[in-house]
Amino acid sequence: MNRDEIEGFRKTIYNAYEKMGRSFPWRENIYGYYAEWGILVSEIMLQQTQTSRVVPFWEQWMEKWPTPAHMKKASLQEVLQAWSGLGYNRRARSLLECAEIITRKFGGRVPDTPAVLENLPGIGAYTAGAIACFAYNYPAVLIETNIRAVMLHFFFENEQDVKDRQIMPLLDLVLDRTNPRVWNWAMMDYGAELKKFTPNPNHRSAHYTQQTKFEGSIRQIRGSLIRQLSAKGAATAEELRAGLDVRAEKEDFYKALEALGKELMVAERSGVYSIKPIGKG
Repeated sequence: MNRDEIEGFRKTIYNAYEKMGRSFPWRENIYGYYAEWGILVSEIMLQQTQTSRVVPFWEQWMEKWPTPAHMKKASLQEVLQAWSGLGYNRRARSLLECAEIITRKFGGRVPDTPAVLENLPGIGAYTAGAIACFAYNYPAVLIETNIRAVMLHFFFENEQDVKDRQIMPLLDLVLDRTNPRVWNWAMMDYGAELKKFTPNPNHRSAHYTQQTKFEGSIRQIRGSLIRQLSAKGAATAEELRAGLDVRAEKEDFYKALEALGKELMVAERSGVYSIKPIGKG
């Protein structure tokens, strides 16, 4: 791509953003002292979860725990109660661990570079880049489902099984380094709108997978177990199975319970299960 092509592409994206850019509460106050904590919370909540579902949880979360220091004082059981309904409960534990580390090691301020952020629990390469970009305007090259859709639509129109490694150099080339925060927002919003009026370009990605069925899955059973333990406290396996609000075969029930133990979400002592506490360090 030459300079004129790059500028033309940026103009297309920015023009669309001016007309149909989305509004989210974590985008509204990005300059407050603790705004970066709100962005970190939003990015962990947004992992594998639609924005429309995240908004009410984020607002309640930030009212309850507006800073890492506030959240550090919470128990995992309390955090899981607040998280209930959002799914993928391991993310709630990661947030509590992040709050403790950020308070203890970084004076309550979220780190500002992807390299440091990636060392925090539950934060991989994409999430680290997104937090640094949206909190500190760091020039991160980001690729997620909506940005991927934009690139496939414009630059890989007739290609199948396109790999992210083919897309990333182009993303680096078109990145607006003068304002990467707004640029990445604009790309995401264009991709979200694009899917409304054209077949999803991500079907042509080599990384596209259909989400497995949730109903009756081990994941659904795990969610039910966490809801019980966070709401009612410790219980035996028999009590937990009797209290399930989903259908589960005995074998699947014990698989789910075992998986929660391996992930340090649940602890067992003398046949009684409870939410595993996090050491405060």
